[in-house]
Amino acid sequence: QVQLVESGGGLVQAGGSLTLSCVATTRIFSTYHMGWFRQAPGKEREFVVGITSSGGTVYHGDSMEGRFTVSRDNAKNTVYLQMSSLKPEDTAIYYCAAQGGIVFRARGPWSYWGQGTQVTVSS
Repeated sequence: QVQLVESGGGLVQAGGSLTLSCVATTRIFSTYHMGWFRQAPGKEREFVVGITSSGGTVYHGDSMEGRFTVSRDNAKNTVYLQMSSLKPEDTAIYYCAAQGGIVFRARGPWSYWGQGTQVTVSS
């Protein structure tokens, strides 16, 4: 029902910045809460940051506040993840996800997922 496509990943040096984008194919994007997750090889999927459907509230995963900023443009069906002061430990595949409902729940259920975009931070 909803397709999510991430872009903007790549190779960046430690200390650098990167902005990821996620475009959603849906006629009701403004009704979905959106989130960003990441998963490194051998690690569990980790919640990075989320944003409510209206964009009025954001939620950060542990230790994510400050270096990771989420925003959305409902007119463009796009959610963004701004990353700064990147560290090698941030290397992972980053996914965006969509969640229906009125109340945001970081635990989900997350109904739709993008294919992911690789972010590699070199030292």
